[in-house]
Amino acid sequence: MSDWMQHLVIAPIVLPMMVCAVLLAFNERRRTLKRLLSLGTAAALVAISVALVLQVNGGGDGMAGTPQVYLLGNWPAPFGIVLVADRLSALMVLLTSVLGFTALFYAIARWDRSGPRFHVLFLLLLAGVNGAFLTGDIFNLFVFFEVLLAASYGLVLHGAGEERTKASLHYITINIAASMLFLIGVAMIYAVTGTLNMAELATRISQVPWEDLMLLEAGAAILGTAFLVKAGTWPLCFWLPRTYAAAAPPVGAIFAIMTKVGIYVILRLSSLLFGKDSGGVTDFADDWLIWAGFATMIYGTLGILATRKLTGIAGHYVMVSSGTLLAAIGIGEEALTAALLFYLASSTLAVGALYLIIEPVERNADEDDMIAGVAEPVFDDEYTGAVGEEENEIGVVIPGTIAILGGGFIFCALLLAGLPPLSGFIAKFAIIDALFADAVIAPIAWMLIALIILSGLATLIAMTRAGIDLLWTPGEDSPARLSVIEVAPIGLLLAACLALMVLADPAYLYMEGTAAALSDRSVYIEAVRSAPRVGGAMP
Repeated sequence: MSDWMQHLVIAPIVLPMMVCAVLLAFNERRRTLKRLLSLGTAAALVAISVALVLQVNGGGDGMAGTPQVYLLGNWPAPFGIVLVADRLSALMVLLTSVLGFTALFYAIARWDRSGPRFHVLFLLLLAGVNGAFLTGDIFNLFVFFEVLLAASYGLVLHGAGEERTKASLHYITINIAASMLFLIGVAMIYAVTGTLNMAELATRISQVPWEDLMLLEAGAAILGTAFLVKAGTWPLCFWLPRTYAAAAPPVGAIFAIMTKVGIYVILRLSSLLFGKDSGGVTDFADDWLIWAGFATMIYGTLGILATRKLTGIAGHYVMVSSGTLLAAIGIGEEALTAALLFYLASSTLAVGALYLIIEPVERNADEDDMIAGVAEPVFDDEYTGAVGEEENEIGVVIPGTIAILGGGFIFCALLLAGLPPLSGFIAKFAIIDALFADAVIAPIAWMLIALIILSGLATLIAMTRAGIDLLWTPGEDSPARLSVIEVAPIGLLLAACLALMVLADPAYLYMEGTAAALSDRSVYIEAVRSAPRVGGAMP
C-alpha cells in the first residue's frame, strides 16, 4: 500500500476539521469563498469515502474484507488510539459523505444565509459523524459524539425562530442527559475490563469473572440507553419529530444519518462484544432490542398516520426505520444483517431526499417570501392553458415545477413505502426473505414481517394524502419557484436510490460480505492487533 493510502482512513476526519479552521479566519461576507471551500471539501469527502470502500473491498487484490487500521501517534493498540475502516464503517462514511454533499449543495440556495457560521458547523458535524464511524475506541467514540452533537446544536438553531428555539432546547437537554449516561457506562465497562479499545474488549469480555458480570451488564445497559436515545427509540424518541421538523431542510437531511450513528454503534458492539464467543454476556439484551424495535415501529407508524404535515411524516418514518433496524439486529442472523444494511442505505438516502423536497412542495407561491439572490427558476411556473383557445376547451398543461416536484415526491413515496421495483422494496423483501429462511418461522419473525408491511402501507397512505393536499389539489396561486440549486441535490439523492436498484446485485454482495465480517469478529481483532506502524514497522 502506498504511503498516502495509509493516511486515507484519517482523511474524513482531518480534512473537514482543517477546512473549518480556515473558514473561521474569513469574514461572513466572504460567502462565495466559503461556499466553494465547503462544497469542495464535501465533494472530496465523497471521493475519499469511495476510495475507502474500494480499499476495504479489496479491489481484486485478494484482500477483500480486510479492515484498514490507522495508529494515531504510531502507538500500537491497545495503548494508543486507533481508527478502523472496515466494510461497515466505510459504508457509513460513504452514506454520510453523499448526504453531506447534497445537503450542503441544497443549502447554498439560501439556507446558509439564515445565520452565521453555517459552513463551519456543517463540516464540523461531518467530521464528528465520520469519526464516530471510524474510531476503534469507545472513549474516543464519546469524543466524536460530543463533536457532532455540539455542531448539531448550532445547526438546529440555524435561522432562529421561536419553534426552532423550543425544539433545540429539548434536543440539547435530552442529548446532554444521554452524554452523561454514555460516560457512566464507559466508566463501568472500563472498571471491569481495564480497556476501552473495542478489539481488546472483544477478547477480554469473555474472561470477565462471574462476580463482575452484573457490573459489566449494567454498564453495557447504561451505554446502550445512550445509543438508543440517539437512535430515536421509543420511549426515548419524543424529541425527534419536533426537532427534525423545526430544523432547516438541509439540516434535516443530514440529520437523517444522525440516528444511524446510534444504530451503527449498537450493531458494532453487539457483534464485537456480545457475539457467540462472548461467554456469559453472549446475546446480551437481544430480546430488549427486538421489543424496543417493535414498539418504535408501532409508534412511528401511528405517528405517520396521525400527522398531516410532511415534516411529521418524515420524522416518524425515521423512527420506523430505526425500529426496523433494531429489531433485525436483535434477531441477529447473518443473512438478516446483510438485508438490514441494504435497508439502512436505502432508507437513509430516501429520507434525506424527502427532507430536501418538503420545503419546495410546501413553499408559498408569493415571491415576497423568497430571499433575494436565489437562482432564477429553472422551469416556467405559468399555467399555459389547454391546446385550443376556446373557453370550453378541457385540460390544463401541468407546469414544469409541479411536474418535477410531483415526480420527485412520488419517487420518495414509493421508496419509503417499499413498493417494487425500487431499492426500498428490494431491502424489505430481503429482510422478509431472511426471516423466512428458517424451516420453522418464529412468532417474532412474523411480527416483524407484519410491522414492515403495515408501516409501508401507512407511509403510502400518508404520503398519498399529503401529495393530494399539497401538489394535486388545484389552487388559485401560481406554483412555487424552483431553482437549479434545489433540483440538483434532490435528483442526486434519488439517482443514488435508483443506482441501488439497478446495481442491487453488487451492492447486496457487499452487504453480505459486511455481514460475514461482522459475524467473524476475529478478522477485526486480528487487523487491529497486527496493524503496522506508519513506515511499515510492526508494533
